[in-house]
Amino acid sequence: MQWVIDGLPEGTQKLLRAYVEHVAKAFGDQLETVILYGSAVRGDFLPGRSNLNVLLFVSSYDVAVLKRYAPVHKKWSKELVVAPLFLTKDDLQASAVVFPLEYQDIHDCHRVLWGQDPFVGFTVDQRHLAGEVIRSLRGNLLRLRQRLVEGGSTEEAMLIVLPLSITAVLPVLRGAQRLLDRPVLLQGETLVKDLESSLELNLSALREALLLKRGHISPGQQEVPRLMDRYMDGLARLTVALERRIGS
Repeated sequence: MQWVIDGLPEGTQKLLRAYVEHVAKAFGDQLETVILYGSAVRGDFLPGRSNLNVLLFVSSYDVAVLKRYAPVHKKWSKELVVAPLFLTKDDLQASAVVFPLEYQDIHDCHRVLWGQDPFVGFTVDQRHLAGEVIRSLRGNLLRLRQRLVEGGSTEEAMLIVLPLSITAVLPVLRGAQRLLDRPVLLQGETLVKDLESSLELNLSALREALLLKRGHISPGQQEVPRLMDRYMDGLARLTVALERRIGS
């Protein structure tokens, strides 16, 4: 485990090496592969704020096997290592039919921390991908409104739901890039700007939400509701534009 991940703080890399050692001891011969994906690989990881996303390939995952992860989770969840996805290699292609967006995103940007890469030769059917892109955007809008109401539509609630929404939107936008035959850009701001250009839309509110997520801007109390309105409007217009382009 002498790998180096460009752009990831050395302290985080040491943490990941210790995590993989713990996982390997917990699962023994039943562990086949440990994969890191998400912001830690894309280059937009925020120390102390971003989660560490892991995919574990095991030979089986009955209750007894999954129970082995309990002490691992108890220790490493405190270090923002979220509960991993568990798969067998036989599951991968079938799972991609149901979740094409997620697995295409992992396939395109991941690092093997342990074992062999199961994504060699892996493909996602683009027909499945188009449907999930639209469903995900529509679903994000619905959840955004729901969470806003649950939070009393206060400025504090908006400052919470905006970063959550844009975080969920970014992989969907990378899926849209693939369907539009555009280069798939990993950095959020350049990704949004490229879609602005290709779809001829004003998506400045999505870029502002990214800046808010990273702590680069701090809107005043009166500005937050206006940003929320612009964000919802921009996301809705983006969804309609993609429905038209992908549908055609």
